Amino acid sequence: MYISQFDELSAFCERVGSARTLAVDTEFLRERTYYPKLCLIQVATHDESASIDPLVLDDLSPLRDLLVDDRITKVIHACSQDLEVILDFFGVMVSPVFDTQLAAAFLGLRQQVGYGVLVERYTGVHLPKADSLTDWSRRPLDAEQLAYAEDDVRFLPGIYDAMMTQLVAKNRLGWLMPEMGALTDRSRFERAPERAYLHLRRSASLTRRQLAVAREVAAWRERRAAARDVPRKWVIPDEILVEVSKRCPRTVDRLRRIRGTDGLSARDAEELARAVRKGMALDLEDLPVPRRRERASAEAEGAIDLMYALLRVVADKAGVAPQLIATRDDLVDLVLGREGCRLATGWRHELAGRPLERLLAGEIGLTVKGGRVEVL
Repeated sequence: MYISQFDELSAFCERVGSARTLAVDTEFLRERTYYPKLCLIQVATHDESASIDPLVLDDLSPLRDLLVDDRITKVIHACSQDLEVILDFFGVMVSPVFDTQLAAAFLGLRQQVGYGVLVERYTGVHLPKADSLTDWSRRPLDAEQLAYAEDDVRFLPGIYDAMMTQLVAKNRLGWLMPEMGALTDRSRFERAPERAYLHLRRSASLTRRQLAVAREVAAWRERRAAARDVPRKWVIPDEILVEVSKRCPRTVDRLRRIRGTDGLSARDAEELARAVRKGMALDLEDLPVPRRRERASAEAEGAIDLMYALLRVVADKAGVAPQLIATRDDLVDLVLGREGCRLATGWRHELAGRPLERLLAGEIGLTVKGGRVEVL
């Protein structure tokens, strides 16, 4: 069903408003913009599915109401980008959410299992990917495109039911639901210009003063990209921004000596130099502190390798993707006794933290039997 009229949307939303689950997916473009451009919203219940056209409809309030209705679980596969796009477009955070990709990791599949693999596993249906590079902003959309789009939601309600049955049988809901709740934390999607420097590539070697400059110039770029609605790299790429942070050119003349800055307009060059001067003028106590993690010693690295082997044994026995339980950084945190270690509390401690602590205490060990690693 293709919905491009308000009365059609209103009638559809009224019909599905009593459903306990609503599958949701979006098609969007962001290659040429700062903000993702929402082009299509697909939704489905057990009984029907629809493609809703936000490029044609002026009023999508009935759909907006469904997306925030806490009586309806929104089932989404790999939800982060969809939540971001919907938040930008509607100004609301979808809730409650059930992410089938995350749930799959708690049921023994790999951590970032693809939607097609999931559908084939649970339904036996092999989905084509012929339209995966479709320009969803072009109109009209033909029947084949719409069928492809709705395939991304039509199977999710049934998969949700099957997953819930498995999660209950394995007593995993208590582990999963806090992780699901964290997905809809609105702070995950905030674009604070002052924190943009934390995502700069190749910035690990910067001094505190250089980081202060990086914070100012990255914030300038973030605001400029948002105002123009263009990708950040179209304003100035990461590698050049880091080079600016290293050299700290206070004037436009010195800025222009850095290769790659010739594409900046006179106005942009002056504003960028001003941002550099602002970072250079900060007092010492106002400089950012590098986020460098303490490295484990050579001896500890050996223990961490052994811990990772035990983690895989525990994960395999529990049927949970090991990457979901802990990363290598989590293992380092446990070895070094860092505050806030994820393996020290909750289901992660129950499942893996406790046996890892026993391994470090010498209470258990590992051996190989029949080509498999086992706990002694």
